Amino acid sequence: MLISIITFVVLVALLYMAMRNSLIGKKNQVANAEASIDVMLKKRFDLLPNLIETTKSYMKHEHSVLTELTALRAQSHSLDTVDKPQQDKQLSAAVSHFRVAVEAYPELKANENTTLLMRSMNETEEQLSASRRSFNAAVTRYNNAIEMFPSNLIAHQMMLTTLPLFEIANTERINIDAARLFKQ
Repeated sequence: MLISIITFVVLVALLYMAMRNSLIGKKNQVANAEASIDVMLKKRFDLLPNLIETTKSYMKHEHSVLTELTALRAQSHSLDTVDKPQQDKQLSAAVSHFRVAVEAYPELKANENTTLLMRSMNETEEQLSASRRSFNAAVTRYNNAIEMFPSNLIAHQMMLTTLPLFEIANTERINIDAARLFKQ
């Protein structure tokens, strides 16, 4: 009888430790995925000044787009986890406007430096997209673990709360009219 009680207590303790360690692991996976996004955002922010300087002479009247990109880049260094998704949406929209502006200048598109920088920017955006997907997968696993029974009891004791996913801006949800693009 005493052995079965001790066995039960040991099993409960092991289960508790396993669930607690799993929650900690999931929390750390989210932090790692967020750091990967930060690396890609840093790469993007480091590319922006080069793109801006290269295109300034061609785009004097597109000053508002360049100013917005510069301001968003400056703001990004003091953000916490909750503000990053919103900042990312704003910067993605500004980069999209920048690309459209660059497309309007054939002589700028022909510039070798601009072409190289735009390729680098596209590669960075693809890597950033992959990092966002990884982050969302880690956040989903984490949120599931802290909301599902019985690990939710331990999560509550650890004061863990759900985290938001990275989501695209509403303007990016609109389908592109490819036919219109070819009529220009």
